[in-house]
Amino acid sequence: MEGEKEALPPSKPSTLRWKILRRALLPPSPHNSDAQSDVGIRRISRRTSIGFNLIPFHVVDEEIGELSKIKNHNGSSKDACFCYTLPVPDSPKLFLHQRMDDNVDLSDFSVCKRYNIDNTGIVCHWPSEDILAYYCLTHVELFRYKRVIELGSGYGLAGFVISAVTEASEVMISDGNPQVIDYLQRNIDTNSIAFGTTKVKPLMVHWDHDHNKCSELSTFDIIVASDCTFFTDFHEGLVKTIKFLLKKEGPSEAILFSPKRGDSFDKFLTYVKENGLNFSITEMYDIEVWRRHQKFILGEETWPNYETDHCYPLLIRITW
Repeated sequence: MEGEKEALPPSKPSTLRWKILRRALLPPSPHNSDAQSDVGIRRISRRTSIGFNLIPFHVVDEEIGELSKIKNHNGSSKDACFCYTLPVPDSPKLFLHQRMDDNVDLSDFSVCKRYNIDNTGIVCHWPSEDILAYYCLTHVELFRYKRVIELGSGYGLAGFVISAVTEASEVMISDGNPQVIDYLQRNIDTNSIAFGTTKVKPLMVHWDHDHNKCSELSTFDIIVASDCTFFTDFHEGLVKTIKFLLKKEGPSEAILFSPKRGDSFDKFLTYVKENGLNFSITEMYDIEVWRRHQKFILGEETWPNYETDHCYPLLIRITW
């Protein structure tokens, strides 16, 4: 009929991904509103700000510390302070400064190129990290009096949980991105009263670098990591780093959570075998996590584009 708008064909996935990148880099404009693209972007992107929602959090209204003064290209604040309430009795609250959603900056990509790293750790808090942190909360005995390191930590929720509730002797929270290290140091300073006698330090660890000059690092009882097997280019470096960091005498293990994501998971395990390490895989490792996973599968809870292969992390335990 005259006056009716003809329905536009749906955008291709590649086009939608470019729109996601454009939204991250450019300020919003009233002229760029596209309801159809909004729906499409939710369809093509599996990222979520809710995830498994195992550890409740909210944004703290008041600005805390110097980090909140960092601005993006629009002159507005790039960061917010998130308060995490740990779901166990008598646990302290954790206050973590993090980037606000959709605040990727062009300088972030410059850092990635310079250090040969990805910037996913600074983009947001990822669901696998939520599950790793929850697992640590429900298995505190694994970490008590142990020396622990988190690899590829991003904002390091799991590392901070271990530091605050498990009575670990020392926790190093590490990443290969110097911007992440700055966040970690500020968050350690902010939460220092919650750590008791546990020593907590940030550490820059690039998986492809030679660590043999740092003999004091190869004495960790436990390594933890989440969603670190996605990029196949980093598999070999990650496995060699795990092998180097694990304590050689006495029991030690790496605890990783990662979705399969096509064949990237299996390719990672190939490197684990080639490096003479043992591993086990567990699909149903926690009743509550499994219950929420089933609700997403059945559509009883909302997670746009939820898919087991890309969203549900498996538990990998790696030992000598």
